[in-house]
Amino acid sequence: MTMTTRTRIARLRTIGLTGLATTGAAAAALTLMPTTAQAAEATQAHISTAVTASSSNSQKSGYANNLDGWIKQSLRIMKSKGIPGSYDGLKRNIMRESGGNPSAQNNWDVNAQKGTPSKGLLQVIDPTFNAYHVSGTAKSVTDPVANITAAANYAAHRYGSIDNVNSAY
Repeated sequence: MTMTTRTRIARLRTIGLTGLATTGAAAAALTLMPTTAQAAEATQAHISTAVTASSSNSQKSGYANNLDGWIKQSLRIMKSKGIPGSYDGLKRNIMRESGGNPSAQNNWDVNAQKGTPSKGLLQVIDPTFNAYHVSGTAKSVTDPVANITAAANYAAHRYGSIDNVNSAY
């Protein structure tokens, strides 16, 4: 890792920890954290705001409107559509990609520079979401259940399962 990259990560981590509740930059900072432990540390700072994000289907489905409920609801849909994946695989990737924040958006990487920032729990770009959207979920990349399910569908086609993804995909 170059010194510039380390400096950027440190600076963004500081921004993320100090402004999580009020800035969009904080969501991007979460996706830059190099380890799950650091992402989990930052998640504790904003967990109360992350778990209250709305999922249009969660109230009707009987699942909790939080990360655990979104994952479980997505797994039910995935199973019905034959999309492989496990709770642990989904949660591991979510924590690495967004720290559990359904409003996370990456505004700095190559996708963002091309006008398509990564969004949501599993940091999906709009074209990928549209191509791998799963019927029965909201048509919104920022809807937690739709984001998880579309990302798992993409990972199944590309890697065999979200469980096989251990880095940015």
